Amino acid sequence: MPGAGTFRDDFGASVVVALVALPLCVGVAVASGVPAELGIVTGVVGGLVTGWFRGSSLQVSGPAAGLTVLVYEAVQAYGLPALGVLVLAAGVMQLGMGALRLGRWFRAISVAVVHGMLAGIGLVLISGQLYALGGVEAPGQTLAKLRGVHELGAQADLAAVLLGVGTIAAMVAWRRMPARMRVVPGALVGVAAATAVAVLLRLPVEKVRVTGVLAAVSPPGWGDFGVLASVGAAGTVVALALIASAETLFSAAAVDRMHDGPRTEYDKELIAQGVGNSLCGLLGALPMTAVIVRSAANVEAGARTRAARVMHGGWLLLFAVAFPRALESVPLAALAGVLLHAGWKLLPARAVAVLWRTHRGEAVVLLVTASAILVTNLFEGVLIGLGLAVAKAAWETSHVHIEEVWEDEELCVRVVGNASFLRLPKLLDALDALPHGQPVRLDLSGLRHMDHACLTALEGWERARTPLPGREGVI
Repeated sequence: MPGAGTFRDDFGASVVVALVALPLCVGVAVASGVPAELGIVTGVVGGLVTGWFRGSSLQVSGPAAGLTVLVYEAVQAYGLPALGVLVLAAGVMQLGMGALRLGRWFRAISVAVVHGMLAGIGLVLISGQLYALGGVEAPGQTLAKLRGVHELGAQADLAAVLLGVGTIAAMVAWRRMPARMRVVPGALVGVAAATAVAVLLRLPVEKVRVTGVLAAVSPPGWGDFGVLASVGAAGTVVALALIASAETLFSAAAVDRMHDGPRTEYDKELIAQGVGNSLCGLLGALPMTAVIVRSAANVEAGARTRAARVMHGGWLLLFAVAFPRALESVPLAALAGVLLHAGWKLLPARAVAVLWRTHRGEAVVLLVTASAILVTNLFEGVLIGLGLAVAKAAWETSHVHIEEVWEDEELCVRVVGNASFLRLPKLLDALDALPHGQPVRLDLSGLRHMDHACLTALEGWERARTPLPGREGVI
């Protein structure tokens, strides 16, 4: 029976997904400026809690590189204790969106904006991780990081750079290995190899700091909720909820195309993510989304039911409890290599090329969104992209033209299409170019839409051209 699966299939897939998730959980946490264990806590919640829900049977949730930039900015602005409050509020907002059945509306977001958001995240991620790769403290702003890249060569720690580059090389080379070997994820192979080299050669590079999972968990106190009174913090909550929800539902659409099992129920999946993020907030951990890398690994490894993603959370918890000190041997440069590779994969070079050939306006929206994220921040950049996409859609749909018909020595001017203020100058120019000196009747019955600006302007034009009683436009 399709979708029923077997315990053996789900068990094997859960091991593979846990091995994929482990280095990503730690790497995302470090890049977000929080203790490494908090990334694992979010991965555990994504499996053991969110994994039980029926929204999507095969996609896997956990900390995502796509939220790294936003979380880092939030931690820098409001402090680590406030992170739990922000994530909790975002989770509650997701619960509300799911209850109001808003999940389906995320499918209406422009694909160009989504690609632009991913490109901007990828560029910001790369600009920050280049410094981590070289063991150099990064400037605070993205533009400052980009301006300082040319100076990295003189400041970088050569040993750290070699470990990070070696990690990337191992991940790329691993994809060429036979399929039976690629059951072990390339990210794990790269990090394990770099860790082994650093330990054997006793390289003096910076490594992951570990305090223990229980020690890292820090539920927010009542006083921390005061941060929500800040306009900036409220904007961060909205950004976390919307971006996490969009990434989750876009991931769901992609995963649904990879298998023949039950389709995702978008509103139920939003509620599942809201529950998971609410719990992560109460634990003071990172926010979660459904992650396409882990979800794809889950499907490709043969998972048949949601039991696979639940068990993957159990494997992460077992590792965090039984082998916490193993993380202390992992070089930060190796994790930077993993995230650099992830950031590079977020850059939609092929999508830009295709859009530029077929829908150049969409390509412009993509590039503007990515650039706005670099110049401002993730939330404002996405809002700029959405605004541009809406303006572009309004411009493209507001086509209007006039048709001239003589009826008994009277010129009937029929206006057809969608009349909005965007096309008003062109419309008035066409009307003013009509022959003067004869009666004109304006017929507006061919308009599918007309805003108030156009109605006012057309009525004024008709009064000026035909100042006779009984010559009003036919609407």
